[in-house]
Amino acid sequence: MTSISRRALLGTLGAAGLAGAATAQPAFPVRPIRVVIPFGPGGGTDNLVRILEPYVTRALGQQLVIENRPGAASVVGTEIAARAEPDGYTLVALDSTFVINPGLLPSLPYDPARDFAPVTILAYAPVVLLAHPSVPATTLPQLIALAKARPGTLAYASGGNGAPTHLVGEMLKAEAGIDLTHLPYRGTGPAMNDIIAGHVPLGVNGLSASAAHIASGRVRALAVTGDTRADAFPDVPTFKELGLPGVDLYTHWGVLTRAGTPQPVIDRLATAFNEAVLRPDLKQRLNDLGFVPAGAGAARYAETIARETARFTAVIRAANIRPD
Repeated sequence: MTSISRRALLGTLGAAGLAGAATAQPAFPVRPIRVVIPFGPGGGTDNLVRILEPYVTRALGQQLVIENRPGAASVVGTEIAARAEPDGYTLVALDSTFVINPGLLPSLPYDPARDFAPVTILAYAPVVLLAHPSVPATTLPQLIALAKARPGTLAYASGGNGAPTHLVGEMLKAEAGIDLTHLPYRGTGPAMNDIIAGHVPLGVNGLSASAAHIASGRVRALAVTGDTRADAFPDVPTFKELGLPGVDLYTHWGVLTRAGTPQPVIDRLATAFNEAVLRPDLKQRLNDLGFVPAGAGAARYAETIARETARFTAVIRAANIRPD
């Protein structure tokens, strides 16, 4: 072999080595993954993620570190994820507030479409109308009659202005032609505490955050959203079967990460979360809490975000809902 050919061969091998070094990446994940929950402990999002955490941790081989960062109708925690590196090591778990806030808040500190990459939809759940046992109405028709006899004197608690629970309350007022006073709380957990204590007679909450309190009798469930009754509470009728089809909203939960995250990383995360939420041994536990497991993936989540953002923006404008 001549010196020229040897030099050419060495140059080729060196270039190949550099190319290999440039493309070789460590397998994801190699360190713990932060999951930001932009709500306080005890709500539906927090409950769901904490149930799934040990299974996702095992599947990924790295710990999920859950961080509750409530505030500003989920904006505080969501912005943290929007400013993270696009590497899949910071996730945000959200409910339907992600698709409600663009229509509610005139200036978000992030762009929901530009700054985020959907990972997967975890679950759905209906929304339930609740009453403290002291309320002299055991059915929705009785409550409507009571509200018409005492307009403006009955109050309902929600998780905050523009929250899914608030929107259901406004849908109910419009459909039934009743006047209820809205009391917004900073999250569904504090709202539920005051409903249980009897400080507020009515509440609208996610079924997942209400199931244990309904089962214990601390609150009474009058109706749920959706086309069919919830498996966990088959005796609770739907708004639709009670003649109020316009009271129609499901909460959904999903996981997002920073836009620009490599697709193989997103796929790895989606697989781990989907396998966890669809585990047969978790199905009954999730159903008992009011969750309907989805595990629908990134494409389905992206479609849901686009569709529901447009829908909720229309509802917010029609009801003239303003932020806190």
